[in-house]
Amino acid sequence: MLLPMLSVAIGFAVLAVSADRFVFGAAALARGLGVSPLVIGLTIVGFGTSAPELLISLFAALDGKPELALGNAIGSNIANTALVLGLAALVFPLVVRSEVLRREYPLMLASMLLALAVLLDGQLTVFDGMLLCIGMLGILAWTVSVGMHQRRGGRFQTPDALDREFEERLEKPVPLSTALTWLFVGLGLLLISSKVLVWGASELARGFGISDLVIGLTVVAIGTSLPEIAASVAGSLRKEPDIAVGNVLGSNMFNILAVVGVAGMVHPSPVSGALLYRDFTFMLLLAAALLALTLRKGSISRAAGGVGVALYLGYLAVLVLVPA
Repeated sequence: MLLPMLSVAIGFAVLAVSADRFVFGAAALARGLGVSPLVIGLTIVGFGTSAPELLISLFAALDGKPELALGNAIGSNIANTALVLGLAALVFPLVVRSEVLRREYPLMLASMLLALAVLLDGQLTVFDGMLLCIGMLGILAWTVSVGMHQRRGGRFQTPDALDREFEERLEKPVPLSTALTWLFVGLGLLLISSKVLVWGASELARGFGISDLVIGLTVVAIGTSLPEIAASVAGSLRKEPDIAVGNVLGSNMFNILAVVGVAGMVHPSPVSGALLYRDFTFMLLLAAALLALTLRKGSISRAAGGVGVALYLGYLAVLVLVPA
């Protein structure tokens, strides 16, 4: 089992670095082409950190391991909401000021409800996958539209808080050749590390007698959430709470629509009752709690962050100790 363990460890390490470089290259390229910081932040940064989840789920589906693909997507959303935001709030309470983000909370919950609707029959079909991907394209178009409207001084009287944070955060323009180099190097390393990680995780599951679903919900989900952890904790340390929260919202929508959608189109499969009624339900409850907390109080306190981390640890204990 040494080789699979090394594959997972090396895969995670390369995955985290390559995801960061891929997002940097894409953001720098967009910046060089004159795209506004808000649009870059809402799309490339928000959705780009989910590139590991997409590639791992794609390779898992191609290898005939749909439970690993679905477990990765659902498990990453659970980790994002409870663990990532919990850790970020423990570092510094997250006060959400962005009106753009306040409109993304219900959109995230609606995305999850759409996925639930297509999965309730216990099957993930090609049509289901196409429907989810179309939903992702619709959200992407809406996001770009909102970002462009905001930059033109649309319905907001003052610049949105998220816009100001991204304006300060984004790197100064770099040569397009540098941006393209990091974009393609990051993508290439993402592809290689994702393939290595899927193989290692599958071998670990087989060797320890653990299902692909549990491996996807735990080890792989936490590993692919490393970019979100890094981005959100860094946003909290820099006192940029809207970036920290926006990163998680964008990632969650991408995971539930694009990642699950692509898995369905590549490898249609049945959906286990455990995934649907245990894991999906827990994900929905966390999303609803986040929506209620932030829309009502406008912030995530350290106490709430601690509760989130505790809930996540309890969820992991249930996965490991209680057979599905």
